[in-house]
Amino acid sequence: MKMSFSKSEMSEALNNISRAVPQRATIPALEGVKLCLINGKLEITGYDLEIGIQTVIDAKSDDYGEYVFNSRLFSDIIRKMPNEIVTVEINTNLTSRIFSGNAEYNIMAMSADEYPSIPEANQERKITIPQPLLKNMINQTIFAVAVSETKPILTGELFEIEDGSFNLVAIDGYKLAIRNEMLKTDQNYNFVIKARSLSEIAKLLGDDDSKMAEIFVSKKHINFKISNYTVISRLLEGEFHNYRGAMPKEYETEVIIDTKPFIDCLDRCTLLLNDKVKAPVRCAFADNEIKISCTSTIGKLSDEMNAEINGPEVEIGFNCRYLLDALRAAESDKVRLSLNGSASPMRITPIDGDSFTFLVLPVRLR
Repeated sequence: MKMSFSKSEMSEALNNISRAVPQRATIPALEGVKLCLINGKLEITGYDLEIGIQTVIDAKSDDYGEYVFNSRLFSDIIRKMPNEIVTVEINTNLTSRIFSGNAEYNIMAMSADEYPSIPEANQERKITIPQPLLKNMINQTIFAVAVSETKPILTGELFEIEDGSFNLVAIDGYKLAIRNEMLKTDQNYNFVIKARSLSEIAKLLGDDDSKMAEIFVSKKHINFKISNYTVISRLLEGEFHNYRGAMPKEYETEVIIDTKPFIDCLDRCTLLLNDKVKAPVRCAFADNEIKISCTSTIGKLSDEMNAEINGPEVEIGFNCRYLLDALRAAESDKVRLSLNGSASPMRITPIDGDSFTFLVLPVRLR
């Protein structure tokens, strides 16, 4: 088999595909990228049995066939080639020549026979959403996904679509994030996708509102078509947490804040905290002013800022990083904070509408 292709197109493809290639696998072929050539098109695949990424580039060739190359080595070789056009020849004994300009490599390829097939998508159950919108929804919620595998279902995000209302939900027991938008669909969906897959999907999503992402939902897998990329992910099985039950119905104190100054105050607190030195950030809401303080074995900080406060005074403590994550994800100049005393979660919402809702659990203060 012989083919020629663009170095820049192949390098970009390998850069994205390689994120689905495991460094170590029980099946050696999975540590490589699969190249499948047919009709002048070269399909490139990376797959770790949990997430698969595919794309297609043009190749100058009348041949056909499929082989596997070690992902890291092949990527490095292509990236370091001197000219834009790279040619690959693979013989029947799996020896290969990869050459461009005066540079030539000879390495071994692998047979694609042991490379697992990627699950097919259900073409009937389909969701269409603008790429920038899905990217924003993922980026505004992924901070609240559980890192611990204690409850595997919480290491993913819930896609909940009912009567055209799309909720993307993440929860880890300390934080809750809900992102809501309306979609044009008459089908209802409820499934959970692992956060790692969503993180890779977000990297492929563009910022052009005219470009759509297509989502095909099957019983155990989900398929995303994003421009010229296809991402296949295994769905998480199990019952997602009843997040609606965690949300208080009413709040006694409401606070309107400028987001960036509050983030800056909390960021200053982080200088006194690290993985070994932990302490809560104390926030006192009263008289249209927020007093922020933090005391740790490293030192002490006192700070304050103006705010619009309605309702009873509240003094409450938070894990600084959790609160910072939520405020940064808001991506709004101003937000509304809703409180029910010092023992209930604080809700963070936009000034107008309900496009996002974040809950952050408080920390008991001494």
